[in-house]
Amino acid sequence: MNKFVRFAVLCFVFAIVLAPSMVLASEGGMIMEKSSLGYLGISIGAGLAAIGGGIGIGLLSASVVDASARQPEMQGKLLTIMFIAAALIEGLALFAIVVCMLCLFM
Repeated sequence: MNKFVRFAVLCFVFAIVLAPSMVLASEGGMIMEKSSLGYLGISIGAGLAAIGGGIGIGLLSASVVDASARQPEMQGKLLTIMFIAAALIEGLALFAIVVCMLCLFM
């Protein structure tokens, strides 16, 4: 793995390990509040939804570029299919983020 991936994984693990202690800490000591843990879960869920959508669209685009390089005459049809699939992937990711936001404000 290159240095950036190692750094990103280290930051993610560091955030997961320290986030509960930062959320649960208060002036009177450690108090476990359900709302604080809920906010943490909602933020992690929204982040995973955004990351999943980005990975899906990235894989889709890479596949379309590869297929267009192999058969240039099919590029128009491939782009049409790609835009439809990308809209569905983006819609699913947006739906997941909206559900997280609804959970946050309800």
